[in-house]
Amino acid sequence: MTDLDLLHFEQLKKDVQAQYLKEYTPSYDEISKWKGIDIIYFQEDLRKKAKGNISEKSFYTYFKSSPVTKLPRIDMLNLLSIYAGYDSWYEFKKTHLFAGELLKDEDKITDEEASQLQNIVSEVNIADSDEIKPQNSVSDAPKLNDLQKNNTENQYINKNSDNSEIAQKTLIKNPKKNYQKTAWITATAIFVTLLGLLGFKDEIFQKTYVYCFTDADRNLSVQRDIEIKVIKENESPILYRIKPGECFRYPTKDKTLKMQISSTTYENLEINRNLENAPEEETIELKPDDYKMALYYFSIKDINGENSEQLIKQKRKQLESLISNNAVITQVYDSDIYGLETLDKEDYITLVTTPTTSLKNLNVIEMIKAKGKIVSIKFKISSHENNK
Repeated sequence: MTDLDLLHFEQLKKDVQAQYLKEYTPSYDEISKWKGIDIIYFQEDLRKKAKGNISEKSFYTYFKSSPVTKLPRIDMLNLLSIYAGYDSWYEFKKTHLFAGELLKDEDKITDEEASQLQNIVSEVNIADSDEIKPQNSVSDAPKLNDLQKNNTENQYINKNSDNSEIAQKTLIKNPKKNYQKTAWITATAIFVTLLGLLGFKDEIFQKTYVYCFTDADRNLSVQRDIEIKVIKENESPILYRIKPGECFRYPTKDKTLKMQISSTTYENLEINRNLENAPEEETIELKPDDYKMALYYFSIKDINGENSEQLIKQKRKQLESLISNNAVITQVYDSDIYGLETLDKEDYITLVTTPTTSLKNLNVIEMIKAKGKIVSIKFKISSHENNK
């Protein structure tokens, strides 16, 4: 990467911005000021015209700061170049050369050609190592055989007569040494056994408790993600995430258990158990939360077909009645720099009533209601980057 490449990328960002402004009117003309629904509309247009996508995290990393200090991956550069009207990143740079700049032929090398070169180099290295090994083995073998012959012939002639005297002395001392050796082995075995019991005492004395979850209204297993916080005295809570339809398995040697259970569509529940008398397997009923259920349904419902306009109006009306005018609505991003963004009620309703593919990845993290209205929503649109 060169400084010229970074300058070319800044040019490409301007071309991408100009291309989008031909058909759309975002909240700001400058791409670095786009946020929320503007980014979603841009992602949708990118998927339609360039058959690929960039995540919100990538957008914030490369478009929110200028100038950038590092280039995106080559597949993202190619994708943005295609969106701006060029065949590839190489072709874009070729048409935006600076004074005195020359593009090297190596810049145009494809991934397939690079892989073929790497395979050829690996095969040459293997062939070289195979040719060297046989020469070393042939030259060393005779020397080893000669040394073994000489040593063997000398040993049996010189030391045979002394062996009988050493054996007689050893027989006298062996009984006493055998008793000592046996005692040491026994003591060591006992020590190792005690040490093992101390090291694995938690695994030996703990039990595993299994908790499964059912819908209180439907008497079926819960088909939503569940979060469980295990609360221990004088310790920070331990968070567990349970996938739809799965049970929670908790190994412990404690005598009590305190859990806080939450889900996007069920009422929060706190469980306290005395494990001395509790069964090792238990089924817990979760009661559906009507407000959470409605918000979740209206947020992810796909609106298409002939009656889409009527359905959108109906969806907006229902969300208007559910959400308080002063509700605090927060969108969570993957980006470390731009982690949170606040939306007002109308922006949120517009976001979830616009039929885009991004809504399929919308996840309501938290919802709080008071006095019959939703007063707080925290949500995230999961990023599934696919630049192919």
